[in-house]
Amino acid sequence: MRYTIDKHERYVVIEPLISNLDAAAAAFLKGEFMLRNTSGQRNIVLDLSQVQDICEEGVRMGLLADRLCQGAEGLFIITGLTPSVKHILKVAHLDGFFTIVKNLTEAEDLIFGNEIQRDLIGGK
Repeated sequence: MRYTIDKHERYVVIEPLISNLDAAAAAFLKGEFMLRNTSGQRNIVLDLSQVQDICEEGVRMGLLADRLCQGAEGLFIITGLTPSVKHILKVAHLDGFFTIVKNLTEAEDLIFGNEIQRDLIGGK
């Protein structure tokens, strides 16, 4: 599976470079999320701007990533939703569950706001 990873100090952006996020791609990304989480990365941004279709396993992969990030007191943010993927999340009633933003700038703002809040209350 082709994808890019853009590492930053407080977050990582993962962008699948595929049009169909199927079960095989979802399994690969699950492993990538778990690797990033166990290595101390608590904020993950998933850029789905290249993805036109997503299967049930792809949706579950997002649920796992969200749980991993929350467990580390971080954020899992989805950006770049295409209309078709947005529709799939809406039908699954997950459009209100996930943190979804329009672009990477909005994701960065949320992450830095969360990190400042963590620092102020004495988080790690």
